[in-house]
Amino acid sequence: MAAHKKTGARHHRIIVWSLLSLVGLTLLLPLIPYAVAYVNPETGGVPNPGADLWRAVREADVGTTQVQGVDTGVLINANGERWRHFRMNQLIPIGAMLMGSVLALIVLFYLVRGPLRIQGGPSGKKIQRFSVFERITHWFTVSLFWLLALTGLILLYGRFVLIPVLGPEGFGLTASACKEAHNLFGPMFLVAILMMFVTFVKDNIYARGDLNWLLKGGGMLGGGHVSAGRFNAGEKIWFWIAVLGGLVLSASGLVLDFAVFGQGRAVMEISHVLHGIAALVVITVSFGHVYLGTAGVEGTIGSMTNGYVDEAWAKTHHDRWYAEVKAAAGKTEEAGSVGGGATASSVVSPVRDG
Repeated sequence: MAAHKKTGARHHRIIVWSLLSLVGLTLLLPLIPYAVAYVNPETGGVPNPGADLWRAVREADVGTTQVQGVDTGVLINANGERWRHFRMNQLIPIGAMLMGSVLALIVLFYLVRGPLRIQGGPSGKKIQRFSVFERITHWFTVSLFWLLALTGLILLYGRFVLIPVLGPEGFGLTASACKEAHNLFGPMFLVAILMMFVTFVKDNIYARGDLNWLLKGGGMLGGGHVSAGRFNAGEKIWFWIAVLGGLVLSASGLVLDFAVFGQGRAVMEISHVLHGIAALVVITVSFGHVYLGTAGVEGTIGSMTNGYVDEAWAKTHHDRWYAEVKAAAGKTEEAGSVGGGATASSVVSPVRDG
C-alpha cells in the first residue's frame, strides 16, 4: 500500500512538472528569435519597427503632410536639439563668464586707478557738447536697450538666479512678462538704432589721431594727454559695435518675432543663435561705456544730462573738438559784430559760465 502511494505521488510530480515545462516552453519559444537578434552583433539589438521608422524620418528630415506651409513636411528637426545643447553648454556659461570677467576688471581698475581727473581741475566755464535732440536720441536708445537687455537676461539666466528666490511659479510669471515686453518693445529698437546712426555717424568716422589714441590707451594708463576730436577712437569703436550689433539684434529679433516672412526653422535657429551672441557682446561692451560715462571720467556725465561740459574737460579729453567749437564761436561773434552788433552769446552760444 505504501509503495502504491509513493508511485502515485511520483507520477503526480511528473505530470505537474511536465505541465509546467510545457507552459514554460510555450511562453519562451516565441522569445527565442528576439534573444538571438539581441546577441547577434550584426543587428545590434531587438528590431523595433516604430523606432526604425522614426530613425529613418530623422535621417531623411522630410515627410509628407496635407498641411501646407513652410517646413510642414519636416516631421523631426534635429537642429532644435543641437541649438538647445549650444544654448545650455556654450552660450549661457561663456556669456556669464564674459560679462562677469569684464565687470570684475572694471571694478578692479576703478579701485586701483580711480576716476580720470580733469587736468588742472574744473575751470567753471561750460561748453555745450550735445544738443537737446542728440540727448533725446541717446536716452531713447539707452532706455530701450536696457529694457531689452534686462528682460533678455532674465529669459536667459532667470531659471538659475530667480527660481531659488521667486520659486517656479513666480519665475514663470516673471519670465512670461519679460517675454511679452521683449517682443513688444524689440521692434522699436531698430528705430532707435537708425536714429543714433543718422545723428552721430558724421562724428564717428575714422580721423587723424585715432590710431595714436588707441596705441596710448586714451591716456587711461598714464602717458599724458592724448589728442582727440569730438569723439575719440574708443567712443567710435563703441558706436560701431552698438550700431552694427543693434542691427543684427533688430534683424534677428524681427525674424523671431514675426514668423510671416516665409522663414523656415533653419533661418529661425540661425537668427536665435545670432541674437543671443550679439546681445551678450553688446551688453558686455556697454559696461565699459557706462563706466567711462559716469564714474570712470570726471565731468563726463553732465554732457548727456544737461548737455554741457567744463571747458577744462573739453581741453583734456577732446582738445581738437574744443578748438573747433571756439573757432566757430569766434567767427559767429565776428560776423554778428559786423552785421549789427549781435554776438554769438545773444544768438546761440555754446559757451557759458558755470
